[in-house]
Amino acid sequence: MKHTLDDLLHLMARLRDPQHGCPWDLKQDYASIVPHTLEEAYEVADTIERGDFQHLQGELGDLLFQVVYYSQLAREDGRFDFAGVVDAITRKLIRRHPHVFPTGDLHASLDTPRLSEEQVKQRWEAIKAEERAEQASSPQQLSLLDDVPAALPALSRAAKLQKRAATVGFDWPEALPVLDKVREELDEVLQAMAAGDADAVQDELGDLLFATVNLTRHLKHDPEHALRRANAKFERRFRFIEQALREQGLPIEDRTLDELDALWGEAKRQEKNLPSCG
Repeated sequence: MKHTLDDLLHLMARLRDPQHGCPWDLKQDYASIVPHTLEEAYEVADTIERGDFQHLQGELGDLLFQVVYYSQLAREDGRFDFAGVVDAITRKLIRRHPHVFPTGDLHASLDTPRLSEEQVKQRWEAIKAEERAEQASSPQQLSLLDDVPAALPALSRAAKLQKRAATVGFDWPEALPVLDKVREELDEVLQAMAAGDADAVQDELGDLLFATVNLTRHLKHDPEHALRRANAKFERRFRFIEQALREQGLPIEDRTLDELDALWGEAKRQEKNLPSCG
C-alpha cells in the first residue's frame, strides 16, 4: 500500500507534537528551514541536470516535505494550513491562465481557442502587473521589480530583473549590442585593475557578470543552467587530471602549470573524440 499526502501531513504533525515529537523538528522555525529548502531545490535541479531520473522521485519528495513543513508551522501559528497553500496556488494559476480557464472554472470543458506562446506571455505579464498593483500599499511604491525575490541566486535574479525591465522596452533589440556591452565592461575591469582600485574592480566585475547574464538571456539560455554546465565541465576535466596523475603515481601539487594544462587539453580532446597530439 502506498502512502498518501494525508499520511505525509499526519507524519509532519507527529514530528511536531509537543509531547511526543522529534526534538530536532520541534526546535525548527521558518528561518531555520530555509537553507534546507534551498538545498533540496538545488538537488532536484542537479538530479535533472544529470538525467538521474531514477532518483528524481526521492528528491521531489524531499522538496515537497519542505512545503509540508512550512505549512505545519503556519498551522500551529494559526496563519494557514497545507489545504490553504493548495487552494491559493490553484486559484492563482486559474487566474493567470484565462486562455485555458476563461470562466474561472477549473473543470469547464476544454474548448477555448489556442493562443500563441507570445500571446500567452503577454497575458501572463499583464495579469502579474495587475497583481502587483493590487498588492502595493500605495502607487508610489509600485515597481515592476517589486516581486523579484532578493533571495534568488544572483545570476537568476539578474536575468529576472532584466526580463522584467524588458517588458516595458528597456532592453537591447538583439544580442550583438549586448556583446559590445560585455566587451565594454571587460575593458572597464582592465582599467580598474590598472588603477589598482579594489572597490572599482569589484564593481566592474559585477557589471561584467550582469552584462554576461544579459547576453545569455538574449541568446535564449538560462544563466544558472549555463554556469552549472560550466561547473560540471570543469569538475569532469579536473577529475581527469587527478586520475591521470594518480595512475602515474605523481602528486598533483608537484606538477607545473604547463603539465596540468597539458592534461586539461587531453581531457578536452577525449571529450570531443579528437586524436591526442602525443
